[in-house]
Order: sequence, then structure tokens, then C-alpha cells
Amino acid sequence: MKWVDVQEIAIQLSDLHEEIDPRYINFVKLRQLVLELPEFDDDPERSGERVLEAIQAAWIEELD
Repeated sequence: MKWVDVQEIAIQLSDLHEEIDPRYINFVKLRQLVLELPEFDDDPERSGERVLEAIQAAWIEELD
């Protein structure tokens, strides 16, 4: 899984971290959670604010 797999990342985060409300997560913590996903395999330095915003938005939508 790569940074561009925003929807799949959001689904996995939602499944693995039911205790976290993605509306209130900061990007430092979000980036850490993504990097810890078992299937994630991309350059950590390729993440940026726009990618993290997209992941956060998809995660929020996943909860709705």
C-alpha cells in the first residue's frame, strides 16, 4: 500500500483504531499510524499535508 491508496488506508485505520476520532487527530499522529500499518510500504518522506488531509477526510467519511 502506498500514500496514493488513500481510501484503503482510511479503511484500515478505521478498522484498527476504532477508539480514535479522526476529526481530532493531528497530522503527526496520523502519519505515524499510517506508517505502522502492516501493509504500508512507501517512502515515509513522500507524505505531505495534502495526502494526510485526504486520508483524514476519507477516514471521517468511513465513519459516517
